[in-house]
Amino acid sequence: MQFIIKLLCCVTIYVSFKEFCLFIYDNMIWLVLFQYHLGRGHIGASMKAKLYNLLEHRASECRYFVIPVWRGSGYTTMFVQVQMPHILFTGLEDYKARGTQAAPYFTVTFYKEFAETKDLVLIRGDVVFTSKLTDSEAEWLIETVQSFYLNDVRYKLVERFNKETHDFEFKDVLQALNMPIL
Repeated sequence: MQFIIKLLCCVTIYVSFKEFCLFIYDNMIWLVLFQYHLGRGHIGASMKAKLYNLLEHRASECRYFVIPVWRGSGYTTMFVQVQMPHILFTGLEDYKARGTQAAPYFTVTFYKEFAETKDLVLIRGDVVFTSKLTDSEAEWLIETVQSFYLNDVRYKLVERFNKETHDFEFKDVLQALNMPIL
């Protein structure tokens, strides 16, 4: 007999009764915490452990990046700070004005508890300022930052931003995302 565990991030895991009981016992507080935080301003996702390991490795070498978020006829640029298992997204203008004192608009945390047993890393995103970032923009940011750190071609832009700053051109990021250069 198999039980189905439907996780917050819409991932279904099939387990035996024993695994199901151990899962509930071991993760009750964790599950309650995630359940409590469903709703506006809270994003859930998942990724394969192998991809997380690549993201973690690349993030250790290149901790910063910039990603534009398209809004109607223009874009807002987010400054990305990666220190695994966390990613912080702050408005670039706020970061320029306040530096490390700038409050993040959006935070992402990765949970590796299922990495070894289920090849699964859960992702939780929290929009800190719902007036500055929508849920759909936050979801897009999670997907986009992963695409820049996990795609070899796009990662070259991240490397250039961190290691060859003088050669970095923001228009290359816009082109990679098929956004117009304003």
